[in-house]
Amino acid sequence: MRPPPALRRENTLQGNSFSVLVMVHYRMTSPEIQKRLRRFATRDKAAILQRFFKTGPGQYGEGDKFLGVVVPDIRKVMKEFRDAPLPEVAKLLRSEWHEDRLLALLILVDQFERGDEKLRDKIYALYLRSTRYINNWDLVDLTAPKIVGAHLNGGSRSLLHRFVRSRSLWERRIAILATFHFIRQDDFSDALALAESLLGDEQDLMHKAVGWMLREVGKRDAQALEGFLKKHHRAMPRTALRYAIERFPEAKRKQYLKGDV
Repeated sequence: MRPPPALRRENTLQGNSFSVLVMVHYRMTSPEIQKRLRRFATRDKAAILQRFFKTGPGQYGEGDKFLGVVVPDIRKVMKEFRDAPLPEVAKLLRSEWHEDRLLALLILVDQFERGDEKLRDKIYALYLRSTRYINNWDLVDLTAPKIVGAHLNGGSRSLLHRFVRSRSLWERRIAILATFHFIRQDDFSDALALAESLLGDEQDLMHKAVGWMLREVGKRDAQALEGFLKKHHRAMPRTALRYAIERFPEAKRKQYLKGDV
C-alpha cells in the first residue's frame, strides 16, 4: 500500500504570480474519516434518504440512520482516505450511520482492486464477517460483484449457494449480485442456478435483483436467457419477469407476460 496521501490545496497569493502549495494531512483513523464525511451532511438530504431507503417500521431498511450525504460526496471522501488501515475501515463499517458504512465499503473496493493477493484475502474475509452491516441494497450492489464475485472468480463458488439459502435478505442479495462479476465474463451458470433457487423468494428486492441479473445475461446471450425463461416464466414473480424481459421487443414481452410462449 502507498503511504497515507495528503490533501493538496493550492492558494494563489494576492499580488504575486506564483502559488503556494499547502499540504494538509489527515490522520487515517475512523473518527477523522467520520469528521470529514460529516462536513457534507445536511438535514434535508437525510430526510430524503430516510424515505428513499425505506427505513420505516416493517420496511426493508427499518431502523437505518442517515447523515444526509450523497454518493458523489462520499466518493470524494473515499479518495482522500483510500489508504486507511483495514482495522480503521472495519470500525467505520460497524457504524450505525449508513453513509459511514457505504464509505467503508467503497474504501474496501478500492483497496481490493489495487491490492495484492494477501490484501484481497483479508478484505474478502472482513466482508464476510461484516454482512450484518451490509444491510441495504446500495451497500450490496456497489460491492458484492467487485469483492465477493471477483474473489471467487476461478475458484469454488459454494459460498454463494449457501448464502442464497440464508435467512438474511442481504446475504441472499450478495449471492445473486456477486454473479454479476461472472456474467461480465460470459460465465452464466451460477447466475442462472441462483436465479432458479430464488424463484420462490418472498422479497420484492430479491425479485428485482434476480430479474436484473437475468437481463444482464440476456444482453450477452439471448438464447441463455430465453432458455431459462421458457422453463420458468410462468413460475417467476411478476417483478423478476418484467425486469428480465425489459429489453425484449414489445410483442415478445406481452407474450411472456401472458404466458403464451
